[in-house]
Amino acid sequence: MSADGGPLDLAASGLLDGLDGPDREAREDLLRGLLERGATLDELKAAVAEDRLVLLPVERVLGGRLTAAEVADRAGVPVQQLRRVWRALGFAAPDHDEAAFTEDDVAAAQSLKAFLDAGLPEDSLLEIARVLGEGTARLSATITGAFANAFLQPGDTERDVALRFAAMAKELLPLMSPVLGAALAGHVREAARRGIISRTERERGQVATAEDVVICFADLVGFTSLGGEVGAQELGMVARRLSELATEVSSPTVRLIKTIGDAAMFISTDPGTTVSAALELVEAFSKADLPALRAGIASGPAWSRAGDWFGQSVNLASRVTGAARPGSVLCTHEVRDAAPDEFLWSSAGRFRLKGVDGTVSLYRARPLEEGREPRRRRGGRSRRQASS
Repeated sequence: MSADGGPLDLAASGLLDGLDGPDREAREDLLRGLLERGATLDELKAAVAEDRLVLLPVERVLGGRLTAAEVADRAGVPVQQLRRVWRALGFAAPDHDEAAFTEDDVAAAQSLKAFLDAGLPEDSLLEIARVLGEGTARLSATITGAFANAFLQPGDTERDVALRFAAMAKELLPLMSPVLGAALAGHVREAARRGIISRTERERGQVATAEDVVICFADLVGFTSLGGEVGAQELGMVARRLSELATEVSSPTVRLIKTIGDAAMFISTDPGTTVSAALELVEAFSKADLPALRAGIASGPAWSRAGDWFGQSVNLASRVTGAARPGSVLCTHEVRDAAPDEFLWSSAGRFRLKGVDGTVSLYRARPLEEGREPRRRRGGRSRRQASS
């Protein structure tokens, strides 16, 4: 509506500039629909200027109706505590009078209060929120990208895309909640199966800070330079295949901790199964005609924090990976000595590695000759050995 209560002249506002025919009609129809549902002229101008008009209806479907103070009052938590959790989740702190929250946020705040009332320290809760924020940000980007690729149609107008995606957000997004809940419960269940709380830990009331583990990194050779030769879509495909194949070679005893672009990290307590997984992953990349992969494996004490792992042994595994040749799996002598008869070993020489005192002897692992009974991974299904 205009200032005098009549229909807004969208053409005069500049919101239809550069458009004609069906595209102009579709935008005008979309804009008038948004105005009728409460959008302001400034909101529309900002969305057009930022080329996100087609997603403005999605924002409005998912948009908030409550301020932080209203959520805090209904959930029974201090508003500053709510804002700290909100920032830890990765969101900018809203203005005090901004209606940025929904009824779902009220339910979430009530759950957070229950955790705190049960004795969980706020620092621990904020750490959980940071990890959750990082993970759900990646999940959100993946979901929106997948939906866009699946449901965009050739020749769509802005109105077509806006209405279709708003309807999908309203109907399909709630269906993700049971999936997320089941995935979380499953991962907590697996963590409980792996976890051991010793008598000493019970007496101290605190779990041990370090564990002796086997760490494996695998990365794509020349991934950075590859970015100058192929497009973003091809790079994304390679990174996605790394994530897929890394997931396939993981098992109950060789856990995939993370993939970051061109690299994957695994943790295990068994050197032999870790080497097997690395060989299988390198071979899978070779057979798929993908850029060469290499892997490095070390063992020693490491610390787990917020789902990630830290320590000198983690740094050493990363440096060993950097020393490996394309298509090879390179290991420290501790890893070789723990599985001397399960692979063909050859000395790769002594290396000076950044951040590591002295020189380090490294050994290349290769599969045993064909016909040898493949190793069975403990706790997992039988997997064939990779062959070079």
